[in-house]
Amino acid sequence: MRYLFLSVLTVLIFSCKGGNEKAKDTENTTEDSVAGATQTENSLIYPEEKFFKSLRQVTFGGDNAEAYWSFDSKKLIFQSNYSEWGLSCDQMFIMDVDESFENSKPVMVSTGKGRTTCGYFLPDGKHIIYSSTHLVDENCPPVPERTGGKYTWPLYEGYEIFVADLEGNIVSQLTDTPGYNAEATVSPKGDKIIFTSTRTGDLELFTMDIDGSNVKQITNKVGYDGGAFFSPDGSKIVFRGHHPTSEEDIQDYKNLLSQNLIQPTRMEIFVCNADGSDMRQVTNLGGSNWAPFFHPSGEKIIFSSNFESEKGFPFHIYMIDIDGTNLVRVTNSGTFDSFPMFSPDGKYLVFSSNRNNGGTRDTNIFIAEWQE
Repeated sequence: MRYLFLSVLTVLIFSCKGGNEKAKDTENTTEDSVAGATQTENSLIYPEEKFFKSLRQVTFGGDNAEAYWSFDSKKLIFQSNYSEWGLSCDQMFIMDVDESFENSKPVMVSTGKGRTTCGYFLPDGKHIIYSSTHLVDENCPPVPERTGGKYTWPLYEGYEIFVADLEGNIVSQLTDTPGYNAEATVSPKGDKIIFTSTRTGDLELFTMDIDGSNVKQITNKVGYDGGAFFSPDGSKIVFRGHHPTSEEDIQDYKNLLSQNLIQPTRMEIFVCNADGSDMRQVTNLGGSNWAPFFHPSGEKIIFSSNFESEKGFPFHIYMIDIDGTNLVRVTNSGTFDSFPMFSPDGKYLVFSSNRNNGGTRDTNIFIAEWQE
């Protein structure tokens, strides 16, 4: 899962970079969804969003997130729980990049059973990977209630990683370990997959070969490590992490983990070599810093954060050099912007946002033409 957030908001998506638990409790988060947008040829772009040459909305209802490019930059895979598509919880969909779905439905490539998350294309362009709970239960798992005033992400037991073709047929199972196995992404070199698993009793990052063999653990600190992506040349990894240090924080973390929960309100961005060596903390901003992805140059990281938000909301997209310098803000919608990913050709950025949602709580997918 690749998601996130705070007691006043439930905006995120325990992404794979978290899941898709979006903003159900936000206060006045839709007020700026349309108002304030640049009243020019492209009214979706706000005046401060100088990196966007153009911006196009792709989905128009429900919670849509974690949209990731195919290796040839021609397709996207994403997850949605849009009820008008007959969904009760997240399922996986694919689309051509020039499509949009205001009055139509994309192609579903998951089974429609259980809950799914973290889809990603394989290098051949003919297969995808994603995580699903359908082997444990074909029904959608219940969303746990928030307790003690804490916002938490559920770590659904039974998530295993599967390979499917573009018609939705599962062709292989890459993991078979009790607990949580998700947040899988693929190296641009096409040789490795990185994912998050609880197989050792903690939330750690692991790599495996593209066929599921040769599994190696690459993080080993107490706390959550997840939402990882490879650099453009496959030599480095960027991920989000929270490593409690005090005895009280460690015990709180372990107590939640024993209930298959995690509190994602404190996370920072880290980088390391692809084998886990030379790990370095990139951000030290406070709040929730997550959904990181490498800039096409390999020298910068784009990510989402609420560190400037007094109440934990909104979330903006930022960019920073890998040495932690030159922080700049990319988006300015005043709502929720996250899950940024550059196309392999470096020309476009896909992300999820609450902007232009007509006063609802919908999170939709947008594609920006990038300029610097």
